[in-house]
Amino acid sequence: MCFSTYIRKSSHVANIEIDSGSGFCFGVTTAIRKAEEELERTGVLYCLGDIVHNAGEVERLRNKGLITVDHEEFGKLHNVKVLLRAHGEPPSTYETARRNNIEIIDATCPVVLQLQKRIKDAHSKTLTTSSEDGKKPLIIIYGKPGHAEVNGLVGQTDGQAVVIQHKDDLDNLDLSRDIWLYSQTTKSIEGFQEIVAEIRRRKTEGSFQWFDTICRQVANRMPKMREFAASHDVILFVSGAKSSNGKVLYAQCRDVNPNTFLITDETELNPDWLKGAGSIGICGATSTPRWLMQKVALKAGGES
Repeated sequence: MCFSTYIRKSSHVANIEIDSGSGFCFGVTTAIRKAEEELERTGVLYCLGDIVHNAGEVERLRNKGLITVDHEEFGKLHNVKVLLRAHGEPPSTYETARRNNIEIIDATCPVVLQLQKRIKDAHSKTLTTSSEDGKKPLIIIYGKPGHAEVNGLVGQTDGQAVVIQHKDDLDNLDLSRDIWLYSQTTKSIEGFQEIVAEIRRRKTEGSFQWFDTICRQVANRMPKMREFAASHDVILFVSGAKSSNGKVLYAQCRDVNPNTFLITDETELNPDWLKGAGSIGICGATSTPRWLMQKVALKAGGES
């Protein structure tokens, strides 16, 4: 159900609504549940990387005992429990855990796990497959370079896959090779389709296969969020600065409603944005907790 509140000031009534489709996706929800369950039992748990790309939620769990470590710190741990977040990890992370007697609590999203397996199987095929001129197939991943999920995917190929984010990234690739294209699960369908069309346009030899591996739970939010954004005078989009999904969804909202403002929490709310607004919509990324959107709603109610 939607969280709505009506704030009356003089003769002005502002309708503030939180988008019912915004907030944690299934993978993030599962990761946080597993973390909370372990913290309730033992009071301490390590997490490799931020459990979610939202500073407020990371801080909430830190106060419960969750300790965030990077890969360098992870390599120095021994005989502890470590949560792997929804983004997934490359095989090297599991090897380190076995070597250091680290118990893994694996919260990798099932959609990501399935994609990891597909790319690993594809890489195995490239080792025994070649075109008539002896060239091996090239695995391309449409995604954000350096993103945790993408690092996990590239790891399935022993570092051989190439990551592209824009059409111009194709300029330095040998497109005469057979091409197998996959996508980071949280990228936009439109962006993926543009890459497919560009490769098809450029390719003059060799085969080209593409696999739409975008998570539909995330992708299906876009048309609904565009509809939500268009139905309000002002949109407050709440997202952590590190969230790739947040950047994509924010752009979708702003495309249909120029009065869309990106904030990380209620402290960044500018009262001037809300002047004269009859309706205010609040939405967020798949990494944005519900409680944070509610805090923004309450602050907006006091400012409208």
